[in-house]
Amino acid sequence: MKYFILALCFMLAGAVYAEDFSLTDTQGKTHRLSDYRGKWVLVNFWATWCPPCLEEIPDLVALYEAHRKELEVIGIAMEYRDSKAVIEFADNLFISYPVVLGNDNIAAQIGKVNGLPTSFIFSPGGKLALRHVGALDRQTVERFLGFNKAGCERFQNKYC
Repeated sequence: MKYFILALCFMLAGAVYAEDFSLTDTQGKTHRLSDYRGKWVLVNFWATWCPPCLEEIPDLVALYEAHRKELEVIGIAMEYRDSKAVIEFADNLFISYPVVLGNDNIAAQIGKVNGLPTSFIFSPGGKLALRHVGALDRQTVERFLGFNKAGCERFQNKYC
């Protein structure tokens, strides 16, 4: 059932192109979707108080570390009071991918965020391939992106 829902989300999102977003991370580096042409881009909205967000972060870190050549992960922290606390929190979780301090204007550049966590996956050509509300795990993302060729066939992923 989980794979059917992801496949359905994939098909519904498949014809949508994102505007070229511009995000500045906590290190001062600017990230644009167009900077990552040729790579998958996973943008993950999360919060420090969100249990499913905290559950998925180790998998997102492992995914990023394993596939840096073909995948960029950008975490966007939402609903926080103290930016320093978010940065410390990210450091304590060993988040190695860029972290952006988010707000409604940042979210509007990417897409509708109905709940946390919410992730958007863009194809190497900049096309929105998936919008997913809820926690993701490394294996599901790897299958979806075709890092596991059986996943390409199962999801009928035209981006593989």
